[in-house]
Amino acid sequence: MAKYQLQLTRKQTVAEGTMAFYFIKPDGFSFKAGQCAQFTLIDPPQTDDEGNSRYFSYASTPDESELMIATRIRDSAFKQVLSQLEPGSELVMKGPYGDFVLPEQRKRPVVFITGGIGVTPVRSMLLHAIRHEQSSPPQQPITVFYANRRPQDAAFLDELTLACINSANTNLIATMSQPDSANAWPGEQGYVDHAMLKRHITDLKAPMYYLDGPPALVAAMKAMLSKVGVDEEQIRSEEFAGY
Repeated sequence: MAKYQLQLTRKQTVAEGTMAFYFIKPDGFSFKAGQCAQFTLIDPPQTDDEGNSRYFSYASTPDESELMIATRIRDSAFKQVLSQLEPGSELVMKGPYGDFVLPEQRKRPVVFITGGIGVTPVRSMLLHAIRHEQSSPPQQPITVFYANRRPQDAAFLDELTLACINSANTNLIATMSQPDSANAWPGEQGYVDHAMLKRHITDLKAPMYYLDGPPALVAAMKAMLSKVGVDEEQIRSEEFAGY
């Protein structure tokens, strides 16, 4: 697998405790929306038993001029060093990897169920699909269920909401399990469950499901979909451990 030395151009807080990192895209580099890569710190000032490398999904789309990843900033040595990098710093990237991607022709409706920082590959796939929906043959619709505790925890929420409003083929359902009572949340509340899916999807057995986010969310959604009779071949999944 090819290796690249990336230069950080900028970083940005995209939710409470979550940062996005933007890198110069190497000449000729390409990837599929939804794929990931291994990112390695170069001679970090601190390390721990987790090591100096992590896998991140690309949050940027293949068409965007920069590569972008986003992550929760935890107390691990890797995350602390990453959060303190300044523009001009370099990392080593190896990839891309993975087949958590949309098919070129969507013969079934697609439903994403994601939570927390699991939204990163969803951002890439959703915005890429919206960008190309006018230039492709008619595609089946996309519905995204995006779960967080509070709106301020939801990375890219405003951007994805606006993109879906302006698209005739996509629908975003954001749900909060612990919305701040001081700021009324107008959307869905609680965890994604069978009742919530039924409010927004007519036939639960029809779509392809893409599940990603914390392992507990992915496991719960797999069990729920299996219980309502969704075929295992219609479920794709990827877990984000949140290290």
